[in-house]
Amino acid sequence: MTGIKTTGEKKLMLFSGRAHPELAEAVAHTLGVGIVPTKAFDFANGEIYVRYQESARGADCFLIQSHTAPINKWIMEQLIMIDALKRASARSITVIVPFYGYARQDKKHRGREPISARLVADLMKTAGAHRILTVDLHTDQIQGFFDGPVDHLFALPILADYVATKVDRTKLTVVSPDAGRVRVADRWCDRLDAPLAIVHKRRDKDVANEVTVHEVVGNVEGRVCVLVDDMIDTGGTICAAADALFAHGAEDVIVTATHGVLSGPAADRLKNSQVSEFIFTDTLPDPGNLEMDKITVLSIAPTIARAVREVFEDGSVTSLFDEQA
Repeated sequence: MTGIKTTGEKKLMLFSGRAHPELAEAVAHTLGVGIVPTKAFDFANGEIYVRYQESARGADCFLIQSHTAPINKWIMEQLIMIDALKRASARSITVIVPFYGYARQDKKHRGREPISARLVADLMKTAGAHRILTVDLHTDQIQGFFDGPVDHLFALPILADYVATKVDRTKLTVVSPDAGRVRVADRWCDRLDAPLAIVHKRRDKDVANEVTVHEVVGNVEGRVCVLVDDMIDTGGTICAAADALFAHGAEDVIVTATHGVLSGPAADRLKNSQVSEFIFTDTLPDPGNLEMDKITVLSIAPTIARAVREVFEDGSVTSLFDEQA
């Protein structure tokens, strides 16, 4: 007989960048593992240094980093951490990206523009990632940008089940804030057995970059409307959509989004909005300026942890969401 046989077992190791350590700790707690100790710091000129304090040789490594502000720094740190794992002889490297940076730049709208979402995927692949695990991409097509497996998780069950406990289902209407979110809103309708409405934005051709009219397609009068979106950044679009629903007779409006980016004027807009509750998951850290009773944050950690276990055990990540099909 030639060669050598081993009796070693598979080993799962969880690593975390510095962008959102609270989520990483929650995922680790749910999995029942510890986060691998990592030495990471910035040099005076801004360069990032990373070294793991334990051997990763032959291990199935899961590296979690959410692309929050300052987004370019945390993407770069994640790439450096991937490279370190590759050079440490990791058996496999799964990159967990709860919020995928540059996802809104997924196609060219005009000439001489980049497709930055593809670039991020290429960078991860070049660095050494074998698989990406992410939550609610801005568009499904981004899955095709990575030359390898992509596990696309959904926050819909967590968000929808929470809404179901708060609202009289007989008065509920699910609302898409624009035409691009109709498919997602349709899934909500199926889960909550509720009708669908759409807020259609129309722009004045004589006023650049300004929405002047919001038309509501569907019956919202006297209804409790749930506006569903993948992310809220500055809050302008979603708050304007909520105002349009109230103008058309809605009794109440609740907003749900997987990713609470909440940059710039978002804090003031959410605070001054007529919306009764904004519901997010913790794919991104709390920006620190949103101490409001009307904001609810739900944990995405159990969903990520279950997906990690399925990947590690060669199970089915799709089975976690079969009930939505």
